[in-house]
Amino acid sequence: MSINNSNMAASRESGREAVVNIGNGNVSPTVSSKADLAGAMSVRQQVQDSTTKEGAATHLNLKYVSLFLLVLQNASLILTMRYTRNQPGAMYFSTTAVCVTEFVKMTTCVFILLYQHKGNFVELGKLLWNTIVLQPVDTLKVAVPAFIYTVQNNLMFIGVSNLSTATFQVTYQLKILTTALCMVVMLRRSLSASQWVALILLFAGVAIIQIQPSDPAKRAAEVSHTEQNYIHGLLAVIVACCFSGFAGVYFEKILKGSKTSIWVRNIQLGLFGTLIGLVGMIMKDGQGISEKGMFYAYTPFVWAVIGLQAFGGLTIAVVVKYADNILKGFATSVSIIISTVAAVYLFHFQVNLQFCLGAGLVISAIFLYGRPKPPEKAPSPEQPANGGSGK
Repeated sequence: MSINNSNMAASRESGREAVVNIGNGNVSPTVSSKADLAGAMSVRQQVQDSTTKEGAATHLNLKYVSLFLLVLQNASLILTMRYTRNQPGAMYFSTTAVCVTEFVKMTTCVFILLYQHKGNFVELGKLLWNTIVLQPVDTLKVAVPAFIYTVQNNLMFIGVSNLSTATFQVTYQLKILTTALCMVVMLRRSLSASQWVALILLFAGVAIIQIQPSDPAKRAAEVSHTEQNYIHGLLAVIVACCFSGFAGVYFEKILKGSKTSIWVRNIQLGLFGTLIGLVGMIMKDGQGISEKGMFYAYTPFVWAVIGLQAFGGLTIAVVVKYADNILKGFATSVSIIISTVAAVYLFHFQVNLQFCLGAGLVISAIFLYGRPKPPEKAPSPEQPANGGSGK
């Protein structure tokens, strides 16, 4: 009995050594048979397969959860922003909201990194010093999208102040077209024929909505309590879409071409965005702010806009990391439906046939573009080298 037990123990030890040595890339000299080697390799393969599947599942979950949150955030942001810009009486300075948003986003990322470092301020300080201060060239790369995003956010306030909620939402989807073009030019990505058709449908749908009937009673519009300029709003949205496409692809290229943490990148964005926002705030509303204060006419809804914008910026960064800009843009387009339905009840938005046609084309373009590509046909097996031509 003692001899048998000793043999069994030796066999188990041999198997364990085989697993350890094979895991390290070596074949243990203690492996006494091919069966031991095969068993060890099988265990290793099972562990690798399990790890790969878990990683893929986590990546997929983060991808779709972030897209879902982005849709809800986008619809809520536009509705809340429109509500704050469509109220009679004192009006807050939108430039201050943009600046505060960038500061809140930067501060939030600092706390996230602090949580990841288990509250160790020293380690966090070293990380930020090494990645931001000691790498000035890499840090300055983020200044470009930070400047564009700050200008874009200011243009969004102009657009939503002069256009109805639903019209703004649909028109703003032109950023999908500009993003696609930037991805083709900057990232050398190719689009399929159906994707190009989808982008054409998207443009056509937006154009149809902009062509309003001459009879005011037949136009798709909201009840407004403030003076509006449709042309100013439309131009602001178009320029914002162009900026959004370029900045989004540029930032994606930075994120995926570097090992720097996504939260560090957002701190860099927030830092530059806050500084640029301060300059814009002083240039545009400096006199009014000096007389009335930076937080003049702020209400809980204004703070909600700031929170939603900061949350959206972080969500977009996660989406860009785990998906891509075009998928982000088309997922955001789903918020058109939510915004339109909500605007009917909140702002008495009048939906006409023309708006339904244009919005329908945009939504159709969404599904057409998002349709998965057909799998490529596997190449036919080559004929054995027996002198045959294979034809």
